[in-house]
Amino acid sequence: MQVILSFFKGRIYWLAMALCALMTEVVALYYQYVLGDYPCVICIHIRIWVAAFFLLGLVGFFLHRCKVGTVVAHVLGFIFAVGLLERSYVLYGTEKGLIDGSCSIALGFPVWFAVDEWVPWLFQVQGACGFTPDLWLGISMAEGLLATSIIAVFITAITLVLNIKRSA
Repeated sequence: MQVILSFFKGRIYWLAMALCALMTEVVALYYQYVLGDYPCVICIHIRIWVAAFFLLGLVGFFLHRCKVGTVVAHVLGFIFAVGLLERSYVLYGTEKGLIDGSCSIALGFPVWFAVDEWVPWLFQVQGACGFTPDLWLGISMAEGLLATSIIAVFITAITLVLNIKRSA
């Protein structure tokens, strides 16, 4: 048990979080720029959550010895995972027709959070909602993101509980 706890508190966990997020963004950019599958507004929201995971992984990597910082980082990780799950479910529901709605070309963020203007190559909406490409074996990107989000919620919840127990 101590080995598992040390993994979820140590630098390897945070580095793994940052690398998984980075790989997810690279795959998204490959689909966008190489395969021509342009991101919709929900996809960009998901990219923002993934970018938040990347930044959190870097912060956790460098501040992993700070007890309060680690607990705060684990709380944020869980919040990010829930946000990612919500957006992934909306993407999945839109693709499968479970959620009736449309999406616009605007991200809907305030002027002070204009990520689509700051980093347009990563966060600019270019497509319509309702379709995601297949990743492999007939699994759509929406299905893959939903599964990944569920795993992220599970892992971050476990690490949060373990670290709170250890801190108490």
